[in-house]
Amino acid sequence: MSGLAKRLRLSHYFSLGFGTMVGVGWLVVMDDWLRRGGPMGGLLGFLIGGAALLPIGYVYGQLVRMMPDAAGEVAYTAKVFSRGTSFATGWVMFLTYLIVCPWEAIAIGRIASYLVPALNSIELYRLGSEPVYLPNLVLGLALTAVFTAVNYRGIQLSATFQNWATFGVLALIGVVIVAGVRHGSVANFSPAFNGSGPLSVLLMLQVVPYFMTGFESVSKSSEEANADFDPAHFYRAIVLAIVVGVGFYMAVIAAVTYIAPWQTLVHERFATAVAFERAVGARWVVNLIMIAALLSLLKILNGCFVAASRLLFALGRRQLVDTRAGRIHPVFQTPSLAVVVVGVATGLAVFLGSAILVPVTEVAAVTVAVGWMSACASYLHLHPTRIGRIAAVLGLIVTIAMVLMKVVPGIPGSFTAYEWLALGLWGVVGFAVRKKPAETVPRQA
Repeated sequence: MSGLAKRLRLSHYFSLGFGTMVGVGWLVVMDDWLRRGGPMGGLLGFLIGGAALLPIGYVYGQLVRMMPDAAGEVAYTAKVFSRGTSFATGWVMFLTYLIVCPWEAIAIGRIASYLVPALNSIELYRLGSEPVYLPNLVLGLALTAVFTAVNYRGIQLSATFQNWATFGVLALIGVVIVAGVRHGSVANFSPAFNGSGPLSVLLMLQVVPYFMTGFESVSKSSEEANADFDPAHFYRAIVLAIVVGVGFYMAVIAAVTYIAPWQTLVHERFATAVAFERAVGARWVVNLIMIAALLSLLKILNGCFVAASRLLFALGRRQLVDTRAGRIHPVFQTPSLAVVVVGVATGLAVFLGSAILVPVTEVAAVTVAVGWMSACASYLHLHPTRIGRIAAVLGLIVTIAMVLMKVVPGIPGSFTAYEWLALGLWGVVGFAVRKKPAETVPRQA
């Protein structure tokens, strides 16, 4: 279908799926997770949320096998719905990936400043109560520039880095957990919930979609599979990413709670690192955690950068936005202009600082649910097998519930005016850049 380079194998797709999913939330917002649900609320939130995503993973596995298209949800909805629906779906999914890029670029400053406190100096301005420091801003911009260059030059370099970073993070966190659990106690799990059990689980379920976003990114690079790639591996990579991702999050929450009374961590910056340092009584464990976090940050930034640029490329190729976004570099075989646009947008968002971290989580939890819902609805219209119909219906139920939890007023943790404003502004931008059908047919001389 395209001139994109064909380089990816099963391990690359797993690394892209898992790597785009698991970033540094387990370190940066562990305190928020414990405030929301307590230890059991966090564990059950990820367990229930992860299990609920398996039918959606099945749907994606079948769709990407049928339609290996970088457009992902845009291609799936275009089969059965209107052009407008197809664009709207692609536009909200583009936001899902794009919004994560500055999240990670900003988070690197927070992590680095834990190791080098002097980085939190030379305050430039504040957004809300959050200061923006010059060294952190420079780090975020430099990181954005590096990944823009890496993705501009080719998918092989990007995917190889993703593999090393993914398996490196898993190994480092394994070492940290083994070192820490020798110093803990089951008594630290009490009380199991922060408030009532059902409410604790509900508050966690509201953000789980954001932290599980990424398995579906496999579809965005499906056109770049190696020539001898077995299409069944798409589904295997997606399911493996979901299962390993859920296991990873649950293992970290359980380990943190086991080694320290969780109530003492809910107001701690980098609660995960604080818990392990207190338990082990040594700085080396914190250094390992920070190295793992930096690797994790880099891989999720890279994974979301790949997904966002491929989706924008596909929107341009389908003439839903400016067709220049669909250009392929003649030498590197990458969607070069789409990569540059994602890089510039990420760099601009970095100026917003850490004030956007939690609101980003809330908005992306809805946008990704809308994308998943559209994929399930599309698959249901394509007359799948009985198992496929069941999976699609379950996926629709799950994703509708995910959206309602955030948009229905009165539900604890639902959208505030700021989240609605962010979605509204994104809709305005989408209306401005969308190409009308008449624009897609050039006039003949």
